[in-house]
Amino acid sequence: MIKKITLPAMIPALVVYLMLLHGIAHAGQFKVMRVYDGDTLRAKGYNIEIKVNLIGIDAPEISIRKNESGQPYGQQAKRFLANMVLDKKVTIKGFGTDRYNRVLGVVYIDGQNVNLEIIKAGLAEFDRSHTPKLFDPMPYQLAATAAKKNEEGMWSLGDRYMSPREWRRMQQKQ
Repeated sequence: MIKKITLPAMIPALVVYLMLLHGIAHAGQFKVMRVYDGDTLRAKGYNIEIKVNLIGIDAPEISIRKNESGQPYGQQAKRFLANMVLDKKVTIKGFGTDRYNRVLGVVYIDGQNVNLEIIKAGLAEFDRSHTPKLFDPMPYQLAATAAKKNEEGMWSLGDRYMSPREWRRMQQKQ
């Protein structure tokens, strides 16, 4: 039996969806259902589920193949994000979507910027690509500089560190 959805029941989900797709930043409350890696999660709220790519950061990659370990600090970044937000209510400030239909967002828990905390822990680098007009990169740049200087997380690798972008590029060649 197909459940008939009335227009009033659809309005909250439609409003949130349109806000998140629009170029202007809007925020909404969601519960995090799954953490995929250090910069991607799935959340549910307003009768919809969204996949969110945390903007301003690029976390080390985890392997999609069972026999491979992935990039150094990839699992740590995923655990860090999961410990902060999994099964918790968060506010997601959306800045539109990416080419994979993921919401580009900044995630907050209890007023704390999760994206920024991942950088401070040395578990993601500042990523200026795909940052929208209303996004302020300065706190991210400062946090990344401090984490690198203090050799936090992945920055402790020194010369052995490889950016997630370069790591993905090398994996595609294989």
